[in-house]
Amino acid sequence: MTTAPVTADFLEFAWVWNAAQGQGTPAVHRRIARWLQARRDAGDRRLLLMAFRGCGKSTLVGLYCAWRLLREPDLRVLVLAADHDLAVKMVATVRRVLERHPLCRHLLPDQPESWAMDRFTVKRRAVLRDPSMLAQGLSGNITGSRADLIVCDDVEVAGNCDTPNKRAELRDRLAETEFVLTPGGTVLYVGTPHCADTLYLPPGHENAWLVGYRRLVVPLFDAAGASAWPERFAAADIEALRARVGPLRFARQMLLRAVAESAARLDPALVVRYAEEPEYREAGGRAQLSLMGRRLVSGGGFWDPAYGRPGTGDASVLAATYADGEGNHYLHRLAYLAHDPDSPVDPATQQCRAVAALARELLLPAVRVETNGIGRFLPALLKREMAKAGAPCAVVEHNSRQAKPLRILGALEPALAARRLHAHEAVFRTPFPSEMAAWRPDAPNGVRDDALDALAGCLLAEPVRLPLVAAPARAAGWRGS
Repeated sequence: MTTAPVTADFLEFAWVWNAAQGQGTPAVHRRIARWLQARRDAGDRRLLLMAFRGCGKSTLVGLYCAWRLLREPDLRVLVLAADHDLAVKMVATVRRVLERHPLCRHLLPDQPESWAMDRFTVKRRAVLRDPSMLAQGLSGNITGSRADLIVCDDVEVAGNCDTPNKRAELRDRLAETEFVLTPGGTVLYVGTPHCADTLYLPPGHENAWLVGYRRLVVPLFDAAGASAWPERFAAADIEALRARVGPLRFARQMLLRAVAESAARLDPALVVRYAEEPEYREAGGRAQLSLMGRRLVSGGGFWDPAYGRPGTGDASVLAATYADGEGNHYLHRLAYLAHDPDSPVDPATQQCRAVAALARELLLPAVRVETNGIGRFLPALLKREMAKAGAPCAVVEHNSRQAKPLRILGALEPALAARRLHAHEAVFRTPFPSEMAAWRPDAPNGVRDDALDALAGCLLAEPVRLPLVAAPARAAGWRGS
């Protein structure tokens, strides 16, 4: 056996693998590879690699683990991820690299019993209890394990950091790695921020967790504003991505900024105004509804009910929207429902009659009623009033489980960023624009958001539609019979 495989540096190792796979090694990968080797050569034991989503950082770190096993066959690597399947994905990738990389064939064991998807052991000199590489989710038990290199790959995800209790639990679980790491071992965190109080806050922050870690931060844009990977992320693709996910998620996941939710603003100026009314017609025995010459493909209402006296407490709001086949949404009516306290008709029936009248006028196919709290008995009452009004409109019960600020942000922010939210000029004569301008995700109780919540319910009920693209012209047949 020659000494070349043992002395190959990491960039050379990665280049050989990419060449065998028929792909290149982009500049952003070369930068990360040089940094990883430099940190190992310098003896740095606490490392953080932050790179934008889609950069291929986990794949590159997997190659790094294979290279470390090539250089040190007795190394023990533990991969931690938010869930077990994600950790297994990296370990299985490393196993395939060892099987197929031309410099690693001598590491394959003679007996295949220790060569599984979630753990494997290479041919090594030492007799050790722990495998060469092991995958574990954060909820798994790592007590009793020992590792010389711990890779924390995407341990922070949207589902485990959205509340203070979840963030505290995440840090408690990660603290266990200090009892698993061997003296002189290395911990490598790989990920992107998912919240304002992220694990990856800079050292100067009062809530910083990874203090003393050497960092490499690779955002999508460099200092000159150019794409870090232009071959894969061209300017048009970046803008399309920003429009789809919204500026808050784009700043966190692609620019690696721990932006607070309070920084997100819903700007009414981004709503496209229109004054036209929908046009109904029947052609060929089929009904069609169009707006501004665009065929509407769906629509519906969302009712967030309330029964306080007019002018006090939460507002009872019905939002009515349409959608076309190009992914545009049209907020056509926003009704702040009230009732007459002196009327012999009860408040619930008064409001149900108003909703039924609007559903009939706007030809709504369905109205969703939020049944959290006081709305539990309303669907049956509304169905009765729909029948009395002659409105062919379905009534759907809706139970909201997600926190209201997250619902509003998730629905409105991407639509505003893509300029796909339209609103009738009558909407701008309601309190809706001022509610939108004043709204913050962390606003205290008492700040009006009932109309935003109703609109979010409409938008979240719609499927994501992409503009239709005509199929390319079929080339003339060149094959013989």
